[in-house]
Order: sequence, then structure tokens, then C-alpha cells
Amino acid sequence: MPDFEPYSSAILPPGIRSRFVEGVNGLRMHILEAGFEGAGRPLVLLLHGFPELAYSWRKIMAPLAVAGFHVVAPDQRGYGRTTGCDTSYDGDLAAFRLLNLAADAVALVSALGKRSVAALVGHDFGSPVAAWAALTRPDVFPAVALMSSPFAGPPAWQAPAATSSNIHDDMAALSQPRKHYQWYYSERRADADMHKCPQGLHAFLRAYYHVKSADWADNRPFKLSGWTAPELAKLPTYYIMDLNQDMSATVAPHMPSPEQVAACGWLTDAELAVYASEFGRTGFQGGLQWYRGRTQGTWNGDTLFAGRTIDVPSIFIAGASDWGIYQFPGAIEAMETRVCTKFRGVHLINGAGHWVQQEQPTEVVRLLVEFLGAAPSH
Repeated sequence: MPDFEPYSSAILPPGIRSRFVEGVNGLRMHILEAGFEGAGRPLVLLLHGFPELAYSWRKIMAPLAVAGFHVVAPDQRGYGRTTGCDTSYDGDLAAFRLLNLAADAVALVSALGKRSVAALVGHDFGSPVAAWAALTRPDVFPAVALMSSPFAGPPAWQAPAATSSNIHDDMAALSQPRKHYQWYYSERRADADMHKCPQGLHAFLRAYYHVKSADWADNRPFKLSGWTAPELAKLPTYYIMDLNQDMSATVAPHMPSPEQVAACGWLTDAELAVYASEFGRTGFQGGLQWYRGRTQGTWNGDTLFAGRTIDVPSIFIAGASDWGIYQFPGAIEAMETRVCTKFRGVHLINGAGHWVQQEQPTEVVRLLVEFLGAAPSH
């Protein structure tokens, strides 16, 4: 695979640069960086989710740098301009286990010449990576902010007792047959369904980001009572999909109007073009491997850490219009009451859906700086 060039400064906000870091757990890692002037600034590491990039943090990086931090956001394993791993469907899923993704974060900190960070921040699929990193290496990650995806803790010593029903069979048997998006994302066809979708990649991403944002009026989330087909069916179809539809067909009816696109200040067409260009080149399989790690049993590694808690200060931030915080019933309660022993609260931000750091960056920065305490100016 060829070595890529950094981003042009023309597509980045002022104060952010693009560069590469070699030798990160076998990867050549592409990072965005702010607050890099001068030595000694405490490091804040930002981990993105799906289908995102380091670029997803562009709106909060410079403000965090102004608060005194050295801010780094990588394209994570399988994404964007980071290279050095097999992203094919038939590639080795072991590289995408959460413990190895957490090792990527540790290796990046070391490659940056640091022994620890001020905080690790993870959004969406970056949230469980951040949680596992803080759980296993509190010496490196002495504070953690989880965003949009609650962490319910390591797997138990014993697997849950088997039941007579299968949740996927139960969903398929509903009067409106459904399927879980994470298991769909684990199918071989999912990458091409999105990458080569009929409406084109730019339009697909616009509809996907829109329907999971606060801009889609039907995002009015609430807690579910349990992991059952009737309860899960209350989730929007971008989570619990119609059985015979792919993701591009699922989001297509929710394509915003030209007027809505023009009014979307949190994701302009020029910004969306960065995502469309990167995913147009790479496809989605690198990110989809993460889902396969979960659905095919390599999600949490082994039970070595059963019962272990996150014992560093932690916080949870999400959009008030984000269904993602409730998609796994009981997870947010476990995080609040059992898993995070120095928990600083759940903060749901009005006017934001799933893409909280893009939709409401000012409030996210305020919460993070308050959580960390302002770093010394340099």
C-alpha cells in the first residue's frame, strides 16, 4: 500500500496539522494535532468511531489547545490514512480485538514521547477502546471521557445462561421483520452496500449522518426495558433494520433537503467531502472489522479482566437526541453504578444527536475542560 501524504492545510481549521507517526503497534498512523507548539503541554488523545476519522474531532481540537492541551486525534486502525494492517474481509480479526485497539492507543502515546496523557476521550466505537485502555492501563490513561456509547464493563467469568430463543430469530419473526445493524455490518456484503451504493457515497453519508443527528426530528430516545425483540424494535431502523434492507436503502428516505443541507452548520458539504473522499478510497471494511470482532466473539478478549472496574476519573457525554446511549439496555446504568468507580456523571447535551462533538462542540469543550481542569498555559 502506498504511503499517503498529510492533509492539505486548506481543509483543516487553523491551528491543526496533519502528519504521520511511524511504528505504532505495527501501524503508520495518521494523526491530526493541535497545541503542538512548545514542550510540556499535557496530552489529550481523541479516538473516533464509525464511520468517522480523526477529522471528526476538528471542531474541538483548537479550543482544547487554547485551554493549554496538546491534542492528538488519530485515524484509528483500519481507517483513513493509517496503514499497516489487513483490512480485507478475510483478514485476521485478532488485530481488531479491543485489547489490541487499546494497545494502539498506548503505542501512540509512547511514539509521541509521552508516558501518560491528561485524558483519553473516545466517541462511538472509540468509547469502548478508551474504556478498555483506562481499565487496563490507568498509569497511562489517568482520566477518561466516554462519548455516545456507554461501557458496561468486562465480560463475566461465566457466559450468560442460554435461553430457548435467539434474539435474531425473534427479530426476524416480528410482524415487521427486523435485524440488528451490528450483525448486518458483519456480513461480507455490507461494505459494498455502502461503498458502492446506488445514491452515491456522498449522498449516503449525508443521509446517514443526518438521520443520526438532532436534525432528524424523530430522534426522541428513551430507555428500553430489556434485550428482547419487541423492545429492540422500538429503536430506529438505522439500528434495528428492516430485515430485507441494506443500510444505504435504510437511510435513503431520510436524505435532507437542499435547504436542510445548506443550513447544516455542523457538517458542511465541503466537510462531508473529506469523509466521502477518504471512504471512497478505502471503503468501510477496515471499520467494519471492528463490528465483526464483537459479533464473532473477539470483542472483549478473554475473561482475564472479569470484575475489574475503571478506577480513574471518568465522565460520559452524549447528545440528548442520541439513541445510541440506550441501544444496549442496562449499559448506561452499569456504567454509572458499578463499572466506573470515580464517575463524574452523565451529561446529555441538547441540540445534539450521535455526532455530539461536531453538533455541539462548544458545550463538549466546556465539559471536557471542566472535567480535566484547565491546563497551564504555554
